[in-house]
Amino acid sequence: MTQAFVHPTAIVAPGAKLGQGVKIGPYCIVGEHAVLHDGVELISHVSVDGHTEIGAATRIFPFASVGHVPQDLKYHGEASRLVIGERCTIREAVTLNPGTENGGMLTQIGNDCLIMANAHVAHDCIIGNNVIMANYVGIAGHCHVGDNVIFGGICVVHQFTRIGNHAFIGAQSMIDGDVIPYGMAVGNRASLAGLNLVGLKRRKFDREAIHRLRAAYRMIFSNEGTLRERVEDAAELFKDDKLVQDVVTFIGAASDRPILMPRNGHSAE
Repeated sequence: MTQAFVHPTAIVAPGAKLGQGVKIGPYCIVGEHAVLHDGVELISHVSVDGHTEIGAATRIFPFASVGHVPQDLKYHGEASRLVIGERCTIREAVTLNPGTENGGMLTQIGNDCLIMANAHVAHDCIIGNNVIMANYVGIAGHCHVGDNVIFGGICVVHQFTRIGNHAFIGAQSMIDGDVIPYGMAVGNRASLAGLNLVGLKRRKFDREAIHRLRAAYRMIFSNEGTLRERVEDAAELFKDDKLVQDVVTFIGAASDRPILMPRNGHSAE
């Protein structure tokens, strides 16, 4: 692999670490604590600052702001970090903020993510692998997003929210509660609209496993008894099923946000 290429109009501060084959295009700015691994490409007009680490083969498009001071009044200059995974695509005018002292000092984005134009990931968020955020998605601080989650355009997510693996968030949704793994959330304020069956089928999940997950979903979000009782019943009835246990574990975990429920308490599955 070739040595790093830096365009004559770009500014790379002393101390920045550039891997093999890095390409820094016109008018980019790279701060002194930045680490760009092999094959990273900054197309043009990209600003990278702070204690930011960018994984191999990630491409960042013009006017993205990466690793600058978080939009949090409680931030006081602590050396928090932003870590971006490998093979990500970060499109125009995306803003990605580092962590804060109150949130673990780390914002992390997984591998193979696509973050489309004008999206925002705030301080102390943990984003999984293979996540797709369409244009103008806004993720507030301290959110956890699982693997293979897809966001439609113009979504916003309340701070401290969890979104489970393989969930789908419909366009123009406002998410103010935790979304179960494999779930689909739609609306403002959003409600649970069933399972992400299209995503499960596209990712080649076993048909019988999907049928069991649907049965568990109906049980968990029925109107009989309490949510806790229904979750316990599903956990016992489907104790050997990984997908159902993923949902059961997610609901049982402590959280600052309520679990997003189907509208009017009725299951859509």
